[in-house]
Amino acid sequence: QVQLVESGGGLVQPGGSLRLSCAASGFTFSSYAMSWHRQAPGKERELVAYITSAGGSTNYADSVKGRFTISRDNAENTLYLQMDSLKPEDTAVYYCYARGIPFWGQGTQVTVSS
Repeated sequence: QVQLVESGGGLVQPGGSLRLSCAASGFTFSSYAMSWHRQAPGKERELVAYITSAGGSTNYADSVKGRFTISRDNAENTLYLQMDSLKPEDTAVYYCYARGIPFWGQGTQVTVSS
């Protein structure tokens, strides 16, 4: 069965960094484009970053462009999100998603606060 296990979240001060990981199993990871999404309290889930199956192309929401970097290791079936220069408005639960597979993991909480 499909599993997506996000980790790496936590509490960080504004301007700090975090690296999120998503361990994938139950499907051929290297065949799927992947994305990171986030959902803040009282808001809809939004797309943060996207990467093609081979990792050759990426795209970002305007709100995180230049601060976040999505990457993947197809040998390890793992997706990453490097988050730098974090802002309080980045506070949310972050989820990874395999494009085309209707499944969400439990997410990982990111809180940016002084």
